[in-house]
Amino acid sequence: MRHHESIIGPGLEFFGFEVIGAVSAAELHRRVRSSHVDMVVLDVGVPGENAMDVLGALRNHAALGIVVIMESATERNHLAALSRGADAVLKQPVDMEVLAATLHSIGRRVVMQRHDMVAARPSGYWQLDTEGWCLITPSGKSVPLTAPERCILRTLMERSDQPLSRDHLVGALTDAVSEFDPGRMEIVVHRLRRKARVAAGVTLPLATVRGYGYVFQETT
Repeated sequence: MRHHESIIGPGLEFFGFEVIGAVSAAELHRRVRSSHVDMVVLDVGVPGENAMDVLGALRNHAALGIVVIMESATERNHLAALSRGADAVLKQPVDMEVLAATLHSIGRRVVMQRHDMVAARPSGYWQLDTEGWCLITPSGKSVPLTAPERCILRTLMERSDQPLSRDHLVGALTDAVSEFDPGRMEIVVHRLRRKARVAAGVTLPLATVRGYGYVFQETT
């Protein structure tokens, strides 16, 4: 990862990824060989080697997920990257939520492939995946979560159908409860509901309990 590394790295960490940077093709190859790397975000401008050659070499690692980012994602370039083994191709400037969702989706395939597993996710339920960093909709679509979103959803879903007070949820987010701005909770909940609508076109069963707090009420 080279282009906009100072933005992409911290951005992905905010969505729960562990990020290791590489500024050249040689360093990237060393990282993949010597570190536990699940996925690579490859900038086609990586110096020291033709990007398609780098992609071809990476594809030799069968269980490695690869996302290519390019400034000129023409149909020809897009197809060339996919034919050389990319799992996905995104265009600069990349949207961090789209990149995170793409990596989460590829990551599940990587994990299943490494363990020789067949995808057998039960449908019809909201679930948390990838250690809680990804919300899976009943239709199987994935929604990447930020740290506060992950914390609130995990807390609510662990006590599904049981209303939890705002203070309880704030306490899960921070030890400095008295210093927490209550408006932040409303913002996080609003974003969660909007993300679910955009990703799946359905309503997240996260309801407000007036004067008290919230409840994740999937059953009726």
